[in-house]
Amino acid sequence: MIKILGLDPGLRRTGWGVIQVDGNMLRFLAAGTVCSDDKLDLAERLAQLHRGVIEVIGAWSPTLAAVEETFVNKNPLSTLKLGQARGAVMLAASLSGLSVGEYTPNAVKKAVVGSGHAAKEQVEMMVRTLLGGAKTDGADAYDALAVAICHAHHRGTRDRVKAGLLA
Repeated sequence: MIKILGLDPGLRRTGWGVIQVDGNMLRFLAAGTVCSDDKLDLAERLAQLHRGVIEVIGAWSPTLAAVEETFVNKNPLSTLKLGQARGAVMLAASLSGLSVGEYTPNAVKKAVVGSGHAAKEQVEMMVRTLLGGAKTDGADAYDALAVAICHAHHRGTRDRVKAGLLA
């Protein structure tokens, strides 16, 4: 049995979700968001995100972590800030001794919904379905749970390949 921490990085709001994986069974444990204060300078906001993720890790003791890769948008400054937020949360997980998997937004959607171009509402509905009605405080937390589910699916496949069960 393992616990996976999924992370959906954002500078304002970083979603997090923890699931338990026992074979093919997925169980919702917790989810929420870590927020930064937009009145502070960038370095202080990144520190807030880092500390928040460290607190989540301390509270839930996950075995593994997974993070969504940065979505490159039209505004290069926004993309850069998102990348810095992603770095802060990945560093928190890594310094806590967790192996960190990385997945593109399309890979996450495909793993959860079956389509790499699924709408946010479809992802949320499937997360609730797969995790027995899990309720969170918002879209960022649902996205983080989707990242954790994606990691559980991909990790399981990798393990079966290593064991020689899949060719």
